Amino acid sequence: MPRTPPPADFFQQHRRGFWLRTLHQWHWISSAVCLAGMLLFAATGITLNHAARIEAQPQVVNRSAELPPALLQSLGDRDDGTAPLPADVADWLSDEFSVAIGRRAAEWSEPEIYLSMPRPGGDAWLSLDRETGAVEFESTERGWISYFNDLHKGRNAGPAWGWFLDLFAVACLVFCITGLFLLYLHARQRRMTWPMVGLGLVAPLLLALIFVH
Repeated sequence: MPRTPPPADFFQQHRRGFWLRTLHQWHWISSAVCLAGMLLFAATGITLNHAARIEAQPQVVNRSAELPPALLQSLGDRDDGTAPLPADVADWLSDEFSVAIGRRAAEWSEPEIYLSMPRPGGDAWLSLDRETGAVEFESTERGWISYFNDLHKGRNAGPAWGWFLDLFAVACLVFCITGLFLLYLHARQRRMTWPMVGLGLVAPLLLALIFVH
């Protein structure tokens, strides 16, 4: 006897089941990857929004030292421009002031060398007198809230953190897009799906149009 072909809705159910499994898998993977980052960015979004109300007491440290004559000679006769400090000078300054200098670019001029060392939640700089070898160093710490706020903005956090922000943004897009498709697949059983999605779209749009100028 000839076999009866399966009904058309069988293929539709099979296809729907495949997409549900695939979307659920990508949705939970992306949510797991984004979890810590989303908690961090949500919390720092609040602190940034109320930054003027959060008092910070920067701690400033000033120190001075004198570069050994041999290292002072190694600076050479470089004129105005931007370039890293010689490795031996950078190592000595790093040890003396407990700060990572590495291959940061410094501003060279005839009387001095100035090196700016901004970082998340703080700042530092040093000035080196090319004639006497006198070094002035200043470091400013603005606290943990400022540190995490700067991470939120990617400010002075380096290229590795910049790459993390890009990958985190991609993971968030996957999380949101797969969530949207899951809403679509479940919308028939949940009547308030599209009204809630519409509210999430219209509310910020109206606020921006009416109150943001």
